[in-house]
Amino acid sequence: MITIRSAEGEEFAAYLALPSGPSSGRGPGLVLLQEIFGVNRDMRAIADWYAARGFVVACPDLFWRQEPGVQLTDRSDDEWQRARQLYQGLDEAKAVADAAATMDFLRQHSACTGKVVAVGFCLGGKLAYLLAARSDPDCSVAYYGVGIESALAEATRIGCPTMLHMAGRDQFCPPAAQARIHQALDMHSLITLHEYPEQDHAFARVGGAHFHAPSSELANLRTLEFFVSHLGGPAHTNASQRLSDLWDEHVKCEFATRNTEDTLATMVEDAYVNHVPVLTGGIGHDQLREFYSQRFIPQMPPDTGMTPVSRTIGVDRVVDEMVFEFTHSIKMDWMLPGLAPTGRHVKVPLVVIVHFRDGKLAHEHIYWDQASVLAQLGLIDPDKLPIAGVESAEKVLDPSLPAKNLGA
Repeated sequence: MITIRSAEGEEFAAYLALPSGPSSGRGPGLVLLQEIFGVNRDMRAIADWYAARGFVVACPDLFWRQEPGVQLTDRSDDEWQRARQLYQGLDEAKAVADAAATMDFLRQHSACTGKVVAVGFCLGGKLAYLLAARSDPDCSVAYYGVGIESALAEATRIGCPTMLHMAGRDQFCPPAAQARIHQALDMHSLITLHEYPEQDHAFARVGGAHFHAPSSELANLRTLEFFVSHLGGPAHTNASQRLSDLWDEHVKCEFATRNTEDTLATMVEDAYVNHVPVLTGGIGHDQLREFYSQRFIPQMPPDTGMTPVSRTIGVDRVVDEMVFEFTHSIKMDWMLPGLAPTGRHVKVPLVVIVHFRDGKLAHEHIYWDQASVLAQLGLIDPDKLPIAGVESAEKVLDPSLPAKNLGA
């Protein structure tokens, strides 16, 4: 534990974790902003995790004005109530100022290379967002920040790359609040939003009631890639990040802004798309313009959802594994050509292999199990064929589910 001087000249405590990875004891700084449970073992474990990856991490005690050194760990009803009282009594402006003071402390630390980022969880997620608006971190990341929807006007002041990880089923950020966040921030040039549709609040808290290892791993990977791309790093790592960003921009044009011309702008002139199970897609901008504008973008059901599972990045390729789901409420010529809407829900694993050339997408090979789709639509009987329905998607999301019984 160390002490840091506040803007008013008083001192508060912080947990410091120094680089322990292959970084010769030096690295960029990282301000770790706590949940409502204080600088407890969970926050210290996260600080140590980032330190093992080359960061100089300081996790300040944000409750020092109310109850210095609070560490709530068992999350009993009493501790939940105590945490809520501390949270409700927090002076948000002073907490952001304390985070900025921690950032200044790190920039002057002998182990810090000069650049400093911020990561916050829950309460700290909102503070990381506000720190990006009110101070000068080199970039900032918020995990399921509580109350960001009440501070959307602050986004106009954000001057550094900022990433938000949002849980689709967050009990503290209901659908209406998430809709406001998307409406205000989706088009912000410095803000990246990642949504984890099936996850609840605190999905990245190891051992917590809503911990989800695959989503936590994906969010942490995205965060590290985000930091590397904005702090500098090995050339191949930056190149990988560029490919990841290009692919994310393409997907955003297809599913968020739903703009055909913007989608084509991410692709080379002779690019092609091949939906392998049904051979739909197109070759070149002329065919793809017709495909995207007539057959793909307007034929995506309104409840379409994608749950990321993994991403692999090579020299010139990105492979995305996900679970794709929708209700077959409209015709979908790109996936189910010639089939009238059945009204049934479908959930299926999907893999996209993307090749890049000259800084743009050159082709997409998209694979899914069409037999699983047809079984879920009631068009074939999975009991009479060696296929699986929705169970194939469920097992991708939860590998602990039992394998197919091959007994007699």
